[in-house]
Formats: sequence, C-alpha cells, structure tokens
Amino acid sequence: MTSSSSSAGSAGSAGSAGSAGKKITEKLSADALKASTGRDWDAWFALLDAWGAIGRGHTEIARHLTEDLAVDGWYAQSITVGYEQERGLRQVGQSSAGDWQTSGSRTVEAPVARCEAAFTDEEVRRRWLPASEFSLRTHRAGKTLSADCASGRLSVYFTPKGESKTQVSLIHTKLADAAEVAAYKAFWKERLAALKELVES
Repeated sequence: MTSSSSSAGSAGSAGSAGSAGKKITEKLSADALKASTGRDWDAWFALLDAWGAIGRGHTEIARHLTEDLAVDGWYAQSITVGYEQERGLRQVGQSSAGDWQTSGSRTVEAPVARCEAAFTDEEVRRRWLPASEFSLRTHRAGKTLSADCASGRLSVYFTPKGESKTQVSLIHTKLADAAEVAAYKAFWKERLAALKELVES
C-alpha cells in the first residue's frame, strides 16, 4: 500500500527474523479458543491429527474446519495456522506456501454492514486507509472479502458479535520477509484502530 511504504519500509529495515511475532497459540489463549469454537488448542490438534491433517494442504485443512466442522472463517484460519506452526510446517509469520504474512483483528461497536463499507466504499476507506492501492478481488457480503494492494494481498473476515458489534480480522499475505511482517503488523494495528474510531463515530 502506498500509504505504508515509508513507515513500513523504515520499520522493516530495523526488523529481524525474530520480530515476526509470537505463535498464534500464544496470542489466542486455549480458553478463548474453546469459548468460541468448543475446543481448545490441544483438542483441535488431536482432532486434526486423527483426520490426517499433517499430510494435507492449508486450504484443505481450513475447508474441512469450515465446511465439515462448522468453524467460523477466522477461527478456521487461526486453527489451521496454529496447527501448521505447532507441527513445524511453517515459521511464525510464514505461510504454508513459504511466503510471509501478518494478521490483525479488532472488535468494534458497529454492525457488519458499516464495517464492510469501510473496505468496499472508496470514499469511506480513504478516511482510515489513506492513499492506498486497493483492488477488490472477491466479496461475500456480510462475511469476507479479498483485495490486492501494492504490498501483497488482503483477506478480511467479518464476524458479528451481536446486532451492533463486529470482529474485523484481516490477513496480509505475500510479504517479502520477516522484517516486512513486523512492519505491517504495526501498520495494521494502527490502521485498525483508525477504522474502529471511524465506524464507531
């Protein structure tokens, strides 16, 4: 994204492979995962092992979780990434395909439609994500969208937490290295805070 090129670049040059972050199992507690999905990390890992996930690809695992086990999209991705990290199939900040990625999430006091419009409506989007290159690729209304940007690709998930509360989660893939992961992790933390302020105003 053009708006992040200078800040992300300077952060990236100061970064290191160790700055890519913690494992997702350290960021999302077992109790929180169980409260949202009915199982904690150990239970999900055991279930996926029994299913044969160790020999399957990322997309196949995530699809199994969403379609066969009725796990919401964001949690399905989180469980899949956690499993792959725990079983040594990827490093922190690295996708199963070998490229680098980061993620962010924010719960806001606004309905899904308003959060969604903050991404799909160009005029609204520029109020919290200024001067960005953003080309919408796919859009499942009220659920997910994906877009290309100058620095990679975004996948965004909208999870309703009641009539007027939404969890907005995103994954930014196709980053260059661990330093860029760290730079964009900070960038999205800042931008999601701006999104929250906008949609709640």
